[in-house]
Amino acid sequence: MVNRHQPRDVAQILLSVLFLAIMIIACLWIVQPFILGFAWAGTVVIATWPLFIRLERLLFGRRSLAVLVMTLLLVLVFVIPIALLVNSLVDGSGPLITSISSGDMSLPDLAWLNDIPLVGDKLYAGWHNLLEMGGSAIMAKVRPYIGATTTWFVGTAAHLGRFVVHCVLMLLFSALLYWRGEQVALGVRHFATRLASARGDAAMLLAAQAVRAVALGVVVTALVQSVLGGIGLAIAGVPYATLFTVLMLLTCLMQLGPLLVLVPAIIWLYWSGDTTWGTVLLVWSCVVGTMDNVIRPILIRMGADLPLILILSGVIGGLIAFGMIGLFIGPVLLAVSWRLFSAWVHEVPMPQTDPDVLLASLNDTEEVNK
Repeated sequence: MVNRHQPRDVAQILLSVLFLAIMIIACLWIVQPFILGFAWAGTVVIATWPLFIRLERLLFGRRSLAVLVMTLLLVLVFVIPIALLVNSLVDGSGPLITSISSGDMSLPDLAWLNDIPLVGDKLYAGWHNLLEMGGSAIMAKVRPYIGATTTWFVGTAAHLGRFVVHCVLMLLFSALLYWRGEQVALGVRHFATRLASARGDAAMLLAAQAVRAVALGVVVTALVQSVLGGIGLAIAGVPYATLFTVLMLLTCLMQLGPLLVLVPAIIWLYWSGDTTWGTVLLVWSCVVGTMDNVIRPILIRMGADLPLILILSGVIGGLIAFGMIGLFIGPVLLAVSWRLFSAWVHEVPMPQTDPDVLLASLNDTEEVNK
C-alpha cells in the first residue's frame, strides 16, 4: 500500500499563525497594565522566599499568618517611604510654584558668599555688580525657563501616581504569589520544560538565582544605606531629608554610594555653624558609606555574582524605560538575560588552541585545497 503525503495547506497554516498572534497580542493588551506590577512582585517574592519559608515555620506552619506578616513588611518598606516622599514634594514645591506664578521671584542676595575664605568678598561683590548691571533683565530672560522647568518637574512628579498604582499591584500580587508560590513556580518550570526540555528548566533556575542576586546584593544594600543615611539627615536637622533620602537611594542603586549626598550635607552643617551635628553626621556617614563593603558580598553570595557594569546599565536604562519602577526591574531583566546567555555560551568548552597555530593550520588547509 502506497502512502501518499497530503499537500500542506499553506492558507490554513498562515491563518492559524495569524490567529495565534492575534490572541497573544490581545491577551498582552489586556494584561498590559498589570505586567510591571506583576514583574515587580515576582522579583520581590523570589528574593524573599527563603525568609518567607522561615517565617512560616516560626508561625507554626500557618501560611496565612506568614503572608500577612510579609505583606505588612512590604508596606513598611515601600508604601510608607513613598507616602513620605509625595508629602515632602507637595510641601516643598508649593511655595516655589506660588512664587513663580505670581511673578515675585527675584535673584537671591547670596550673602553667604562672604563666608568663603580668600575669595568670598570678591565673589559677593561681583555678583552684586552683575545684579546692578542688569539683574532684572537677567531674571526676565530666565523666568520663562524656570517656569518650563518647574512645569516639567511637576509633570514628572505626577508619574508618582502611576508608581503608587504599580506599588499597590505589587503588594496584591506578592500576597497571591506567597500564598501559591510552589504551584506558580512549578507551572513556570513546566512551561519552560515544554519549550526547551531540561535546558528550559535549568534556565528558569538560573533566572531565579539572578533575580535573587540583584534583589539582595543591590536593592537591599541600597535600601539599607539610603534609609540609614536618611535617618542621619533627619536627626541632624538637614532640611528636605526625605528628598535627599530618595536621591541617596538612586545613587546607591547606581553603585555611586550615599556619600555624594551625605558629604554636601556635612559641609552645609559646618558652614551654618552647627559643628556638633556636623560631626555626628560625619561619623554616621563613615559607617553608612562603608556598610556596602560588608553587606553586599554576603547577600550576593546568596544569589549569583554579576558584573558591576550590568547593574549600572540596568538601573539607568530601567529608569529611562520604565520610570521609577525600572530601578528595580531594569537590573533584574539584564541580570536574567546575562545568566541565560552565559549558561548558553559555557555549554561548549573554551578554545584551547593557540591562535597562531590555528591560523597556520587554516593557511595550510587553503594551500592544499588550491
